[in-house]
Amino acid sequence: MIPILGLIIGILIGVFFIPVNIPQQYSNYVAVAILAALDSVFGGVAATVQNKFNIKIFLSGFFGNALLAAALAYIGDQLGIDIYLAAIFAFGNRLFLNFAVIRRHILDKMQKKDRIL
Repeated sequence: MIPILGLIIGILIGVFFIPVNIPQQYSNYVAVAILAALDSVFGGVAATVQNKFNIKIFLSGFFGNALLAAALAYIGDQLGIDIYLAAIFAFGNRLFLNFAVIRRHILDKMQKKDRIL
């Protein structure tokens, strides 16, 4: 719950208190890096609910995935190929899979509470 709260607070601070204008030429890189970072956040939450969370794996995935995704987008731009679409598909797919794990955990917890009552 704390990671999700931190994510929401971070988004609110970023949107309302720290105005950042990203030049159009870098928007693909930043978008893919943000998607990769969100994938890591959801993966961290999913690992937490499964009692498998490891801070070293989370941090290396968070920064490593974001940098790799941005680098792939840059290399694709230099080659004239939209490689960033592959990163969007891969990280988007994993994001939904991690969300499914989290959702199932929450629903299982709610179902167990209903049985007790």
